[in-house]
Amino acid sequence: MAGLIRREDIAAVRERARIDEVVGTYVTLKPAGVGSMKGLCPLHDERTPSFHVRPQLGLWHCFGCDEGGDVISFVQKIDHLPFAEAVEHLAAKVGVQLRYEDGDGHARPREEPGRRQRLIEAHRVAEEYFAGQLDSPGAAPARQFLAERGFDRQAAATFGVGYAPQGWDNMLRHLRGRGFTEAELTASGLVSQGNRGVYDRFRGRLVWPIRDITGETVGFGARRLLEEDQGPKYLNTPETAIYKKSHVLYGLDLAKRAIAKERKVVVVEGYTDVMAAHLAGVGTAVATCGTAFGTDHIRIVRRLLGDSVDSATGVIFSSGATYGGEVIFTFDGDSAGQKAALRAFEEDQRFASQTFVAVGPDGLDPCDLRLQRGDAAVRDLVAARQPLFAFAIRSVLAQLDLATAEGRVAALRAAAPVVAGIRDRALRSEYARSLAGWLGMDEVAVRRAVQAAERSGRGGPGGDEPSGRAGDGRSGWTRPEGGGRPDGGSRFEGGGRYGGGRFDGGPAAQAGGRPDGGGPRAFREDPVAQLERQVLEVVLQLPQHALGAGFDALAPDTFTVPAYRGVHDAIRAAGGTTAYGQEVERLTAQGAGGDVAGHAAARWAEQVRENAVGPVAGVITELAVAPLPEDRPESLAGYAQGVLVALIRMGLTREIADVKGRLQRTDPADPGYGQIFADLMELENRRRSLSRE
Repeated sequence: MAGLIRREDIAAVRERARIDEVVGTYVTLKPAGVGSMKGLCPLHDERTPSFHVRPQLGLWHCFGCDEGGDVISFVQKIDHLPFAEAVEHLAAKVGVQLRYEDGDGHARPREEPGRRQRLIEAHRVAEEYFAGQLDSPGAAPARQFLAERGFDRQAAATFGVGYAPQGWDNMLRHLRGRGFTEAELTASGLVSQGNRGVYDRFRGRLVWPIRDITGETVGFGARRLLEEDQGPKYLNTPETAIYKKSHVLYGLDLAKRAIAKERKVVVVEGYTDVMAAHLAGVGTAVATCGTAFGTDHIRIVRRLLGDSVDSATGVIFSSGATYGGEVIFTFDGDSAGQKAALRAFEEDQRFASQTFVAVGPDGLDPCDLRLQRGDAAVRDLVAARQPLFAFAIRSVLAQLDLATAEGRVAALRAAAPVVAGIRDRALRSEYARSLAGWLGMDEVAVRRAVQAAERSGRGGPGGDEPSGRAGDGRSGWTRPEGGGRPDGGSRFEGGGRYGGGRFDGGPAAQAGGRPDGGGPRAFREDPVAQLERQVLEVVLQLPQHALGAGFDALAPDTFTVPAYRGVHDAIRAAGGTTAYGQEVERLTAQGAGGDVAGHAAARWAEQVRENAVGPVAGVITELAVAPLPEDRPESLAGYAQGVLVALIRMGLTREIADVKGRLQRTDPADPGYGQIFADLMELENRRRSLSRE
């Protein structure tokens, strides 16, 4: 497994991946003053643009939801990716070859530089080819298949559905003509190896592109259409370097925003079910790709829902709301569907979100339900969900004859371990009572059977920790097996309610203040605090105008707002504006082309952010992106000098007041009285000289 990505490679990704271009693929940005752009925030609903981007610094900040950061953090939040995956995604886009450091600090390149991007490109070309073939005469069975299930040409285009023509080497020849080697095509899974060489894996089939969460096509799923096709009904891309069936969910690229917004995910069973659900208005639908819904899928869904884990305690908690969202499984009403539900029950404890099952009337799946009863029926199916626990228990009971004493006893023995598997003690107790009612048996006897199953280890892992599923008393907690984060990380993902306090990175926390309003926002009406803020905005956004203006000579206690003092400390730790000037000189000496001052400012701003402690980094981002009161290019220098001089004069006034106090407390006969008086005169002269500038 690769180690940490080298810092210089991460810096190269930040520099090459233009923040305005990356953000611009998700939201329209418009000019908002010199060097600033703004648009509607893609992370929350709003009518008035409050999302600002400063391309020169590579930073963004939303003044509505208080999220902000650099280009990497934007991709993390918008595509719900861990840091390393976000870096790798951007690196592939901008052509940066990443190197990884092993545990001993030695660097090594990726196993095959550029290999992933070549495989991605091969799939992109293949997707275009398949989509184009859907209109060919030979694709009539494919078009008929779609039409019979209520999908028109527009629906096919929306989901990228295509057709793989019959023949052994149509795709092979097409991709060879686009410059791909046989080794690359074999590694991509688009062709198979036979005794006579390589040949197309997909032939005479309807094809769906399988995309990862960023929207890149990494594989395909193909449905048999012709009677002479002796292959399986559905054929997927084999496991490759970019396609792991346990790591992808079909439709996730289309559903991710709706899932994050609604905090709900609907898991269906097939490609056509995803299409039907989305077209019916259930935009949170996804499906697995030829495998059961497992641990890796849970990790992906939890990240979208905002379920988080305390790395120290292993406690799962949910962000943003008291309830952690909903995971809804749709299964057929047959025995296979019931088995799938029981498998889902086994994984339920890994969610902070509530889990449900939706079984279609007459056992209809979403695709058939939409075809027979319309879009509203699909929406009603999801709305009529029932708790997964209840469905799992009832599925067990349905297999036995409850009309006889023997059947009821057998049902109790079969269902008691299911109830015992519920971690939340309060919820377990409620379902034990419900089980007694369903069986028509004494409640005490049922509780004893559940307790016996728990002690024997036939149920879940004991239930000492609440899972947060107990109605109004829901705590939002559960502990995953083995503790720690399922994705191996060590930091909180998102925020959420943890006990009685909020850890949501909200406005107060991100502004470096207290949840009771003690952060910088509480000082916006204070003219002194406003001046301090304006100075820091100038220094971070226009360091060229602060260089040599006396900012670096300011005392550590110049800033009175604690968060602004933290920003000043980070600037000083990064070498002050002097470090910016040195970076300009270094880039100039190297003969760097383009906007040298801009590159230097971006690198310096990142150094300042790296030196920030805790939530101060968020304050730095906000200040670096905030619109300036003066947005005329010819007036920026004057504005910068004005606020800097005002702050320096205010600091001198404070020093003069302190020295005057010392002078009043000193006896004129004291030997040190003359020196204190001389210091006072020097400060007064400095203040007068600033007034004349």
